[in-house]
Amino acid sequence: MNTTDELLKRIEYLRYRMAKVALEKGFTNLEAIELSQELDELLNKYDIERQIQSRHMKY
Repeated sequence: MNTTDELLKRIEYLRYRMAKVALEKGFTNLEAIELSQELDELLNKYDIERQIQSRHMKY
C-alpha cells in the first residue's frame, strides 16, 4: 500500500469521526475542532503527495 492510499484511509476515518463528534457534541466542541485540524493537515499532505506524483508521471 502506498502513502497516498494510507492517507486516504486516514482521511476517511477522520471525516467520519469528526462528523460524529460534531453532531453529538457540537461543532465548536474541542474534540471536533482538533479532529478538523488534523483532517486539514492530512488533506494538505495528500494534496502535496498528489502533486509530486503528478510531476513524476509527466516526465
